[in-house]
Amino acid sequence: DAEVDGSNPSTPTSLMPNSNKKQAGYEYLLAYKITIPIYDYTVEFCNTYINPRSRTHDQMTQSARSGMQNIPEGNKQQSLQGYIKLSGVSRGSLEELLNDFLSYARQNKIPIWSSERAKREIREIGQIWEILRKTPTLPDSPNFPSLPNRVELAVNLMITIINQANFLIDKLIASLKEKHMREGGFNEQLYRIRMEYRNKITK
Repeated sequence: DAEVDGSNPSTPTSLMPNSNKKQAGYEYLLAYKITIPIYDYTVEFCNTYINPRSRTHDQMTQSARSGMQNIPEGNKQQSLQGYIKLSGVSRGSLEELLNDFLSYARQNKIPIWSSERAKREIREIGQIWEILRKTPTLPDSPNFPSLPNRVELAVNLMITIINQANFLIDKLIASLKEKHMREGGFNEQLYRIRMEYRNKITK
């Protein structure tokens, strides 16, 4: 599924943010695109609410960065197994980040909202998704809205969009696994090519 795994995007050039810039397959994925505001907001949140010298500050920003970086790294892999593995690393990093935000909410007596309430009452979530869906790939400066000033809104925004990212990455991994089962991995493809060549020269 090209729209899920980013292997063969069919996007009109006129809709691209910069038609002179060749886009990598992963840049079309919502699973990747949502990790960009997650990283930016995590840095902003940590700089505002977390002691910059604390281990938590470093841990949260590194988890957010890992969540963003490993999908592009996976997309560059020759084997689908490598792509699946690094997408899983991205998923695991975001799960760690989610738990850090949940812990912050618990330790600071901040109520955790349902996803429905967060999407209804935190207007920035809708604005983020409007930007993500506006163009097939994100421009260099997407101009996401600022993190809400109220910490309760900021925490619940982060919890909501990280959960959304995790859902999308789970779909990506499932699609890659299905593709691997259907087409075989890089090593299996090389083996088939070698066997076809051997059969040809022995005839």
